Order: sequence, then structure tokens, then C-alpha cells
Amino acid sequence: MKNKIFMGFLAIALVAVLTSCGKAPQVEMDAAQAAIATAKAAQADLYVPAEYKAIQDSVNAVLESIEARKGKLFVRFTEEKEKLVAITAKAAVVKANGEAAKAKLIAEIETMFSEMTELVAENNTLVAKAPKGKGGAAVIAEIKSEMAVIDASVVEANTLFTSGSYFAAKAKLKSAKESAMAINTELKEAIAKKGGK
Repeated sequence: MKNKIFMGFLAIALVAVLTSCGKAPQVEMDAAQAAIATAKAAQADLYVPAEYKAIQDSVNAVLESIEARKGKLFVRFTEEKEKLVAITAKAAVVKANGEAAKAKLIAEIETMFSEMTELVAENNTLVAKAPKGKGGAAVIAEIKSEMAVIDASVVEANTLFTSGSYFAAKAKLKSAKESAMAINTELKEAIAKKGGK
């Protein structure tokens, strides 16, 4: 009788061992996917796209490996568990890197706005000093028209910035700054020629 009970317990223990060996690491899979989703919610895919893609590719590879080995007897997912834990940790780093890159971009754009304010003010001063002789009035009118376009671009960049479209705001500001710098150079050269005469 005792022998039968012992064999029964042994059979139950053996079944438990066999089924636990082949069980997918669901907790680790969920944790890794949640960490990646958190990184995406923080826009890491926009600000550190290469890092984000790397963790996404890593988790996909591990999930494929688990899927391929699921249901087989005597399977241990030790390696996959370790990889998933590492991916979860890496996703937190990628999220932090994305937030840092975003903050850096915002600071860069704010600096560009400040530079544009100074440049526009300087251009307005230079226009007042520009030579108005033969053909000068027409050139100044054209420059003022270009400056109005630049002002409109800065306003549009500010709207984009306020709405969180940082890359578009930076591109708009960069273009406006290049135009403003060209006008600045043109005005300085015209004033220098006038002074030389």
C-alpha cells in the first residue's frame, strides 16, 4: 500500500517537473513588452530610433525562440528568461535616452528662437542704415518682403514647437535662420560699400 502511494506521489512529481520545464516565461515576456511600450509612449522611437529598434528586434527574436520551443518536453527557458530580463532593463535605458534626446532638442530649439530674435532685430537696424540711392529703395523693399516671410516662418515654428512637433519646428527655424543670415550678410556688405565710398 505504501509503495503504491509513493509511486503515485512520484508520478505526480514527475508530471509537475515535466510540465514546469516546458512552460513559457510569461511574466518576463509581459515585463519586457510593457517596458518597450513605456519606452514608445515616451517617444523613444522618435528620439533614439536605432536604440528603440534594437530592443524591439531583440524581444521579437526571443519571442520567436520561445514560440519555436513551446510544447516540447524537457525544455527550459532559462536563456530566454535572462534575455527578457536584460531587454526589460535595456528598455528603461532607451526610455531615459529618448527623454534626454528630446530635452536636448527642446533646448536647442529654444536657443535657435533666441538667436533668431537677435538676428531679426539686427536686420531691422541694418535695413534702416542701408543705402537708399539708385535702385536701393527697390532692393530694400524686396529685403523687407523677405524679412516678413522670415517673421511668418518664426511664428509658424513657434506654433509647431508649442504643439510638440519639435523636428518640424527645428527645420522651419533652420531655414528661417539661413535666410536671415543671408540678408544680414547682404545688408552688411551694402553698408560697408557705402561707407567705403
